[in-house]
Amino acid sequence: MFVGIDLGTSALKAVLVDDSQQVVGSHAYPLRVSSPHPGWNEQAPQDWWTGLLAAMDALAHAHPREMAAVRGIGLSGQQHGAVLLGRNGDVLRPCILWNDVRAAAQCHVFEHRFPQSRQVCGNMAMPGFTAPKLIWVAQNEPDVFRATHHVLLPKAWLRYRMTGEMIEDMSDASGSLWLDVGGRQWSDAALAATELTRDAMPALVEGTARAGTLHTALAGRWGMAARPVLAGSAGDNAAGAVGLGAVGAGSSFLSLGTSGVLWVTTDRFRPHPQGGIHAFCHAVPGMWHQMGVTLSAASALAWWARTTGMSEQALLAELPERIARPSPVIFLPYLSGERTPHNDGTIRGVFAGLSHGATRADMTQAVLEGVAFSFRDIVDVLAEAGSILTGADVIGGGSNSRVWVSILASVTGLSLHRLAHGEQGGAFGAARLARIAVTGETVESVCQPQRREETLDPDPELGAAYAATLARYRALYPAIRGAMETCPA
Repeated sequence: MFVGIDLGTSALKAVLVDDSQQVVGSHAYPLRVSSPHPGWNEQAPQDWWTGLLAAMDALAHAHPREMAAVRGIGLSGQQHGAVLLGRNGDVLRPCILWNDVRAAAQCHVFEHRFPQSRQVCGNMAMPGFTAPKLIWVAQNEPDVFRATHHVLLPKAWLRYRMTGEMIEDMSDASGSLWLDVGGRQWSDAALAATELTRDAMPALVEGTARAGTLHTALAGRWGMAARPVLAGSAGDNAAGAVGLGAVGAGSSFLSLGTSGVLWVTTDRFRPHPQGGIHAFCHAVPGMWHQMGVTLSAASALAWWARTTGMSEQALLAELPERIARPSPVIFLPYLSGERTPHNDGTIRGVFAGLSHGATRADMTQAVLEGVAFSFRDIVDVLAEAGSILTGADVIGGGSNSRVWVSILASVTGLSLHRLAHGEQGGAFGAARLARIAVTGETVESVCQPQRREETLDPDPELGAAYAATLARYRALYPAIRGAMETCPA
């Protein structure tokens, strides 16, 4: 038996997986985000710990026999967050999250101090990454920065609480801007650009490696016969890839979660930072990946549901089963800024083309299409980076909407595969990594692809109609950007 724990932004989820890779049980604990200022997003790490204890306690209560047999635990985590620890391991301030944009100016400082950062780290500096956050802390909270002895990413902090060891895997470390991604080691020059050294960093391991053993007290609390081994594990997207079996070169998936991700696995380090593409290490040895990110995907629909006072299901029910033409309304889904391709933390969303005849259904369709257009931007930039995609598996909560997936297929030109278990995600992938760490089995034998339930191909006629709307969508960004710069809030 193996446990996978996924520390997401909105919830912490734990799954119990048996030796035949069937999910025996699961439990989720909701998490809240604090936004003390516009564009700031933080969480208290103690809330993650409370959630982990609650989820694991629930599994132990519901499945005592299976929990007793657990041999390994894997972790998946939201990336880029900065957990700052003092000399004694105490948390010094709330964690600054991946979707926090306060460090935009510090990105320029980082790249000025380390001009080779894009080539070494594989990415342009973006405010969501960890390194610029530390420059912001140094400039705005100097007492906190001086007291900082260790910096951990979110899931590494959970491991520290579970094992007492500070260890991080390559995939999560790639999102810090402190990793030499091609060399799979910390970059001293990147660390120096934030006035840090390797002493502040956790040890690095591959995601499939053994990386600590669960504290005796916790193993006893959950009724485990022996202390389970923890795997090196993975950042959330890499763990999702492992769960899907996207471990071979060319394998790809599209995630419709809180944020949106389009991923392709590569067998070498292939950076394309000028297009806003991320080039990270995979969680499995000897592999990397390219990835584009849109910051508001399923969260855009969730925002629209809150705004209208309706449920997401009720809004989607107002749409036809088959979309015949684009919405007359255009939506830019930049509710939290945008990463790929704009790297713009200050741009904000827009409805355009409203008229007296515009209906709520038109606007709901526009929200779905706006997210799809943002994915089309990613498809095109990935092609520039040498990864030409024809299809992808679809995961995340948004994948439950057949109409949304069909819109995505026609906008992006990709054949999209809905999966039988598309929502298992990072926790299931983390459990697979735990199994490999314990048993020594090969990645290929454990990480088999998920079963595809349905393939939705692009509709050529609708795709042609979307091409005209896409051109208007893309023309809106520079216009809105210019208006915001001319008339700042």
